[in-house]
Amino acid sequence: MMTDPIADMLTRIRNASLARHEKASMPSSKLKRSIAEILKAEGYIADVREAPTENKAGKELTIVLKYGRDRQGVIDGIRRVSRPGRRVYVRHDRIPMVLSGLGISILSTSLGVMSDKDARRKKIGGELLCEVW
Repeated sequence: MMTDPIADMLTRIRNASLARHEKASMPSSKLKRSIAEILKAEGYIADVREAPTENKAGKELTIVLKYGRDRQGVIDGIRRVSRPGRRVYVRHDRIPMVLSGLGISILSTSLGVMSDKDARRKKIGGELLCEVW
C-alpha cells in the first residue's frame, strides 16, 4: 500500500529524468493528472497521456519528458513540500518564490490545483504540494 502517491509520482519523474528516459509511467489519478497538466503548461514536460492498463483496473498516466541541448533535463529539481505527516498550508501573500521566480510551486486550492502564479493572481492560498525548478 502506498501512503504518498504524489511523492511516488515526483520520484518517478525525477528518476526518469536523471536516467534520460523518454517517458515515465505511473498509476493515474485526478490529482496526478492536474499536476502533470500544470507541468506541461509551464514547459517542464512535453506531453501527458492517459490510457487504460492492460492487466489491471484503472488507468495509466504517461509523462513524456522534455530535454534541452546535450540531453540535459529541463527539470533540474523537483521536491515534495507537504507530506501526509506534515501538511503545509500557505496564504496567497506567503506563497514562496522558487529560485527567485525561476521555478514554480504547485498548490491545491479550493478552486483546484494551480501554479503559484495563478494562486497569487487570484489571491487564494492552499496546500503547497511541490516545488519544481
